[in-house]
Amino acid sequence: MHLAEVIRLRTVPQAGLLLALTQRCPLSCAHCSTDSSPTAPQHSAAPLRRLVSTFTAAAHPELIFMSGGEPLLRPDLVAELATAARTVGTRSMLLSGMFFARRSMPAAVRRAVSTLDHFSASIDVFHEREVARSDALRALAAVADLVPSVSLHVTSSDEAYLTDVLTQVRRMFGDRVPVLVARVRPTGRARSFVADPADVVDPGPCEFANWPLVDFDGTVYACSRQNLVRRHRPGHLVLGHAARDSWSALSAAIQARPTLRSVRSLGAIETARRAGAASCDGVCQTCVGLPGDVAVPEPVEQVSRQLLGSLRPRQLARRWGAGEHSDLVELGWVPCAG
Repeated sequence: MHLAEVIRLRTVPQAGLLLALTQRCPLSCAHCSTDSSPTAPQHSAAPLRRLVSTFTAAAHPELIFMSGGEPLLRPDLVAELATAARTVGTRSMLLSGMFFARRSMPAAVRRAVSTLDHFSASIDVFHEREVARSDALRALAAVADLVPSVSLHVTSSDEAYLTDVLTQVRRMFGDRVPVLVARVRPTGRARSFVADPADVVDPGPCEFANWPLVDFDGTVYACSRQNLVRRHRPGHLVLGHAARDSWSALSAAIQARPTLRSVRSLGAIETARRAGAASCDGVCQTCVGLPGDVAVPEPVEQVSRQLLGSLRPRQLARRWGAGEHSDLVELGWVPCAG
């Protein structure tokens, strides 16, 4: 499963399910978006197991995307969820901070990785203070022998740093490892040093409201910006709980919430305008303050979905801030005919 395919699925409601397996992480990166740490609370995995068990051949996401914290601190859970999901046709992906690269790969991690359809590694200046880049890339080469497809997630606003990393990656892997370049966002620990400026241009439809997120405690949100939705818990973005709701019920909630449908189709700024609500400094803050009953005509939804669905992965990556590096998400990708 190529990174470009994952990015295209991001435009499709309910095509994916984000699973935050743990808030624990052996690293202490200064920009951590989830405030993860080695001593963070460890919640029960029972709600995650239960929710995945409700997938059926007729009703399931195309992909589960496991993250944390560091999801590979729970390697048996990773393997269990990936294996269970595959029985009904759901593929699996994982994002790791590569803590295990500092030594030989543990057998349990190796087993977990081998159950995945896609593995993505995070590399940035903050991670490199914890795990050397050379170790992370060496470990990624080993992972590539176990997984059908791998990628890199590189977060930086420093063009010189990006150039250095990308040059090394291309020298080592050629076109075999696609890269998604992202900017540090003001969430989690990064809020202390990254500003959240007002958006000059309305970005329009929000594809990040397409996939639900199961947070560490099992709460299910319709937004992947964990710290924001956990702190404010706006009604239109809280879908339910993994301990009691099925995948079918969560999918129905995603489709039924009028404001959520409007945010996906028109974006938070235009939704606020139509509702007569205040637009705050920033799209996400505006979304948090939306009322829960802003309707959008069905034809508008259809047109919006068609427009987003027609974009290439590189165009979507550019929308998300990859800039001139957006074409790297398509390295080695061969689109299916039609």
